[in-house]
Amino acid sequence: MIVGKIATNLKCYAQSEEVIEQTLNLFQELAAGYMSGKLLLKLDAVNYILEHHTREHFTFLDEINNSRNRTIFYFTLGKLLFMEDSSAKFKVFIASLQQVSVNLEVTLVEAFRSDGVKFALIGLMRDLRGIAMATNSRRTYGLLFDWLYPAHTPLLLRTIEQWTDTPEVTTPLLKFVAEFVINKTQRLTFDSSSPNGILLFREVSKLIVAYGSQVLSLPVLSDPYTYKYKGIWVALTILTRALAGNYVNFGVFELYGDRALADALDMALKMSLGIPLASIMAFHKLARAYFALLEVLCHNHITVIVNLDTAVFAHLVGSLETGVKSLDVNISSQCASAVDNLTAFYFNNITMEDSPTSVAALNMAQHIAECPNLFPKILRSLFEIVLFEECSNQWSLSRPMLSLILMNDQIFNGLKVQILSTQPADQHHRLAVCFDKLMADVTWTLEPKNRDKFTQNLTIFRHDFRAK
Repeated sequence: MIVGKIATNLKCYAQSEEVIEQTLNLFQELAAGYMSGKLLLKLDAVNYILEHHTREHFTFLDEINNSRNRTIFYFTLGKLLFMEDSSAKFKVFIASLQQVSVNLEVTLVEAFRSDGVKFALIGLMRDLRGIAMATNSRRTYGLLFDWLYPAHTPLLLRTIEQWTDTPEVTTPLLKFVAEFVINKTQRLTFDSSSPNGILLFREVSKLIVAYGSQVLSLPVLSDPYTYKYKGIWVALTILTRALAGNYVNFGVFELYGDRALADALDMALKMSLGIPLASIMAFHKLARAYFALLEVLCHNHITVIVNLDTAVFAHLVGSLETGVKSLDVNISSQCASAVDNLTAFYFNNITMEDSPTSVAALNMAQHIAECPNLFPKILRSLFEIVLFEECSNQWSLSRPMLSLILMNDQIFNGLKVQILSTQPADQHHRLAVCFDKLMADVTWTLEPKNRDKFTQNLTIFRHDFRAK
């Protein structure tokens, strides 16, 4: 009876966005459990929906106000469909979307910017995102991947290129791709002989380059977030997820002279640098995407950051200092991790070497020589947060503090004097002893055991320093 009512609502209340949304939320919750999902699949009403999920049967799909609800509709249908894990049923299910895709692909250039195409594209991308959200295993993801690539990926690129100035179209597309490339539940695990991971990243690179090159050339508008920043943060999220998904051997690109990785990273940095830091910090989702990308780059592609011009390098590191101070614990921790990787690179390749030999190490040394205050400012900010603020991520902040101190102990000694000068004179001796204890039994290495010792000392240091 309940499922019958759900089907009736979806057919008869197409104009009521609230009714459709509440109905789909109920449908999703019913399908969320394994046993309840299996029970649903025994019902004629559910099988009818799975076989007739088109706008001819469910008119709410034709309403532009319900386009957001399409994602949850197809997410729920996808969960039910993939419970049986049948490739034959998937082919039947995807047939209607296949027809929509083919119709769009054969649309002539002059007609591709029409309102009919626009609505069809928005619906298709929201539908595909819902299905992608439902794929939680290697096999179910493979069904969607094999359907999409290589037959329908050119449609994604064509859409990005011709609709860049229309966020109602590009945002659903970018969000679908962002969902498609995330390696949740290890669903993106290809065979050792399969090139699919590399092929997927090449498509991602094409999309990012195409979108970035055009969105940056758009005129400055009264609402930059809607028309530029939102699409950029989703694009940065796509690249971050692809870089961190652990399904691509990125060394292959350089080995074979493939520009896919270099072009994607170059465009991502251009998009990031094209937005003022104040604007990045003003929009929370944009800030999270920006700093997540910086963390991944500093962790897995540090030479890309180090080989940048000194002015660009200084800007990025300066933004990490701003991020460390963020009230968002995730952003603060990501920035601390990025700083730790940069300073560990400096310590291992410059401080501990007689003379740096690699190009990256020489560039890093040049950056520090030209901007000597860059990292000392971050160390000071970290000490001020740990000593004078309530920080719930002290462990994360402690990691770069040790590598910053080991980079140059003179910086640490100077900072100690500065901090003591801000405290009452009668407390100087006690606080100086606290600083001495901070480095007790800490050696001149970044070995995990030594890092843990410093983190323990920092906890005691913070407690003793704040004691009255």
